[in-house]
Amino acid sequence: MADQPDNAAVVQPVAVAVEASSLRDQVATIRRALAGSPVRKWLLWTSVGIMAVIIATSIGQVLLNRWNQPFYDALARRDMAAFLHQLLVFAMIAGGLLVLNIGQTWLNQMIRLKLREALTLDLIDQWMRPARAFRLANAGAIGVNPDQRMQQDAAHLSDLSTDLGVGLLQSCILLVSFVGVLWELSSGFVFHIGGTSLAIPGYMVWAAILYAGIASWLSWLVGRPLIRLNSDRYTREAELRSSMVRVNENVDAIALYHGEADARRRLELDLGTVLGAMRRIYTAQINLSWVTDTYGWITVVAPILVASPVYFSGDISFGGLMMAVGAFNQVHSSLRWFINNIGSIADWRATLMRVADFRIALDETDALHDTEKRIAFGQNVDGSLTFEKLEVTSPEGCTRLADPHVEIRPGERVMITGDPGAGKTLFFRAIAGLWPWGSGRIGLPSGETPIFVPRVPYFPVGTLREVLDHPNGPAPANDAD
Repeated sequence: MADQPDNAAVVQPVAVAVEASSLRDQVATIRRALAGSPVRKWLLWTSVGIMAVIIATSIGQVLLNRWNQPFYDALARRDMAAFLHQLLVFAMIAGGLLVLNIGQTWLNQMIRLKLREALTLDLIDQWMRPARAFRLANAGAIGVNPDQRMQQDAAHLSDLSTDLGVGLLQSCILLVSFVGVLWELSSGFVFHIGGTSLAIPGYMVWAAILYAGIASWLSWLVGRPLIRLNSDRYTREAELRSSMVRVNENVDAIALYHGEADARRRLELDLGTVLGAMRRIYTAQINLSWVTDTYGWITVVAPILVASPVYFSGDISFGGLMMAVGAFNQVHSSLRWFINNIGSIADWRATLMRVADFRIALDETDALHDTEKRIAFGQNVDGSLTFEKLEVTSPEGCTRLADPHVEIRPGERVMITGDPGAGKTLFFRAIAGLWPWGSGRIGLPSGETPIFVPRVPYFPVGTLREVLDHPNGPAPANDAD
């Protein structure tokens, strides 16, 4: 009843290409996913809470930095009473900061948890919409290993987004808090070089910005390849895991064919691609370490070198020098946020690309291309199943029924026959609405839902009653029914 494919009508119905989407598109996609999440309000209020905690922590750290001056001045004067008093002040400030740090850690973990919940639920919801998972599986590379993108990548993206977002916010607030301190300490200093006097208001602030700016630029220049390398590694890891799952699912056939050696060879090849990707990442990380570690060692003495002119001129005491060093370190640390997190940023960028592009692909599987014909569907009030000039197109060609008009009335039994490769499976997929590419019309019984038996039956994990209720979900009937 089904004719052989007509190779003159070769088409490619599904073409989802989103791997080159921009960072702006990817961020906008994740934002849309979170906007419709039931935990959106919870995330907003928690974000407000962690911002308040960070602001309070910054105030405490400013107080701790100002504590340096009287404490070290007391040491320089050998003043035991002032020394003991400052220890008490330190205990009070440190106690408050301890409570704030614990609170920030708890809020950070909760944001991680809720963000993963929102992302994973959204991806599952988009993936499990009618026929989307099937169409995505035929959409090319983007449809390979969706389980990794929804489980591992979504979790990793949630953790990285939370840690990097909170860290960036904290660095910005600390930068604003300590720039004023550093500016105040170096605002009136005048450099005397030979017979020339040079006044640079807030020179320590400019020195910190210049120092951190050069380090950031070098780190980005050296660490940028990590974005592509991390993305490639995740792809190779997914391929290795998929190969192992495939072997595990077919151990009986492999044993019957005595194919263990070939299966091992294929797994070793996949493992080799993973190890090669990891070696390239490690090489890039070593190159990045040359930059970050060099600046790390220079930073040990850089604050003292920058503040030493003010100290040797007698404008500040030893305690003032230590306060200036502390403020410089805080400003520099805030400006160094990019350097310290270049590896994590590259990892975040690669993970964002995998999750967002997967989400975009799920949306695009529903987009119908205007240049391709679609099968029309209708309802027959008489309960019959009809096919009018039905042709189903596929990458291999076109499948059509031998009769241009077929009508199957209620109660009739009909066998669909055809040579191997004639497209019988594709024909049933078209009836189910899974494969809409083609022409003609399919008329379904009005008010009825067709039931199909797949080649490989699917039974969900659960009790016998839950299996019998599939796919409609739990039924209100009792066990006796």
